[in-house]
Formats: sequence, C-alpha cells, structure tokens
Amino acid sequence: MSASSAKPLWRDAAPIRVGVSTCLLGQEVRWDAGHKRDRFLTDVLAPYFEWVPVCPEVEVGMGIPRRPVRLVRGEGGEPRMLEPTSGRDWTRAMQGYTKKRLRGLAALELCGYVLKSGSPSCGMERVKLYGAGGMPEKSGTGLFAAELLRRFPGLPVEEEGRLHDARLRENWIERVFAYRRLRSLFAGRPSRGRLVAFHTAHKLQLLSHSETHYRALGRLVADAKQTHEAELRERYQAAFMEALARPATPKRHVNVLQHALGHLRGRVAPGVSRELHDLVGDYARGLVPLVVPLTMLRHYVHQLEISYLAGQIYLDPHPKELMLRNHV
Repeated sequence: MSASSAKPLWRDAAPIRVGVSTCLLGQEVRWDAGHKRDRFLTDVLAPYFEWVPVCPEVEVGMGIPRRPVRLVRGEGGEPRMLEPTSGRDWTRAMQGYTKKRLRGLAALELCGYVLKSGSPSCGMERVKLYGAGGMPEKSGTGLFAAELLRRFPGLPVEEEGRLHDARLRENWIERVFAYRRLRSLFAGRPSRGRLVAFHTAHKLQLLSHSETHYRALGRLVADAKQTHEAELRERYQAAFMEALARPATPKRHVNVLQHALGHLRGRVAPGVSRELHDLVGDYARGLVPLVVPLTMLRHYVHQLEISYLAGQIYLDPHPKELMLRNHV
C-alpha cells in the first residue's frame, strides 16, 4: 500500500470513550436545573468520541434542583462537601459514590475526560475552598475530580474552560488519540516487535514534546526483554503520557520539521527545498500556523513515498477535519 492510500493513523475501529461532566452536554442537571452546554464538545468533537456523561451530585442523590454545595476546609485540612444553608455534610456519601463510579468507568476503558470547571465535585483546579473565616481561596479540587486524577494518573483530563485555548485544546485531543493507541498496543500481549514499531512511529511526535522522554522510552524499549511484561506496560505508558502532557512548543516543532526535511534532501529540487525551509522559518517567526509547513511536508512525503515519514504519527495525530493545527 502506498503512503498516499494508507489508512489515517489516528483511526481505530473501537469506540473512543471520553468521560464528561453531564451538564457540558446540555443536560439540565445543575443545582438550578440549568446546564452549561459546550458546543465544541457537542457539535465538533461528538463525531469522534463516545461521550460517557457523569454528574456526581445528581448520581449521589442530591436531586434537581438542589441546594448548592461548597468545599470547606475540615479540621485536618482535608476538604469537605457541605450544604451551607442546612449544614448537611455530603463528604462521605460522595467519597463512597466516587469509588464505586470510578470502578465502573475503569471497565469502560476511557481515553479522556472533560470536567466542569469550578464545580465542588468536578473542578480540576482553582475550586473555591472555604476556610473557618468564611472567605474562599481558589485552591481546591472537586472531590470526584481529585479521586479521578489519583485513580487514573495518565488519563488525559481537562476542564472545558481550558479547552478554549488553542494550544491546550490541541494538546488534550492529541493525548486522547495517543492514549487510545496505547490501549490498542497493550491489549493482549504485545510482542517486542510491535512495541518497537509503535515507538518508532511516535518518534517525531515524542520529540515535539520532550527529547528527554523520547530517549528514556527508547532505553526502556531496548531493555524490553529484560523487563517483566506488567512493569514494561506500566512504565512505558506512564512515561509516554507524561511526555505528551508537556505541550509541544514552536521551537520543538521547528526542530522536528527540520529533522523531517533532512529526509527529503537530494530527493526534491533545490527550489522546493528552499521553499520548504522558508515555510519552517515563517512558522518559527509566527507568520504562519503549523499546518502550513506540515501540509507541504506531507505532500512531498506522499508524492515521494518516503515510508519512514509516512509512518510517523506526528503528521496525522488527530483528524484533520478538527483543524487543530490551523491555530497553533
């Protein structure tokens, strides 16, 4: 099969399940019986993900509508979930519910999660945490979100507000598709050859995030035969997702693009080579988005059938229809 006819590397037959705070899908489950529909999630991402809606406050039994709850610093410093009007303490009920719900979500093999910002149950960071004086500090994490992050440390998790930032949005979606590929790799018992092929295909993508992590993962792959299967899986997945969690920077993208252009040396006319290098320079100066030099590079990779570059996930880490690299 030629490079131009190859199946896009982000695709997978299995559904890509992503957890989401229910209110973000437009369901009226908020304390005031309202919602916080996010159209990027419902209109743009819905064709690619199978949403798994979760509303901890409704599912724990608070009802709709309901008295609002807040996080209050307890005697030992740990946050507690209280109804300020009645004084009812929901902490223990929420903790018990969360453990049970996360066991169920683990069985669904989620590949990502989108949390509602500011929520005492779902907020990932900067949630209002009230002290003895009654004045809040934006230093808390929702009770459900805190356990989610602890239980699934490598899972790509973001808040809907942060996804309005183009770089954070591209990074999160890139990580979701990468996490799905990791799941496919480690489903069953992957051979060392499959692990080597996976690592090779992700070389440029990893280098755009962290050369240090890429080299550490390479050493892990090289020692695969001497590493227990379960340990290898755990260490590779943790380091791989840790690498991608470091947002790619323009400087690292430039280094990767220049590395890729080296594979075209002697295979394209001098004028074409200059044009490609000029486009990379324009990107480095912020004159064009990343998609511009990448589109030209991808064109020549497919035209010349350069199999090594055609096999690099970096060129197609997520659906081009999302146009994520048009804005970074």
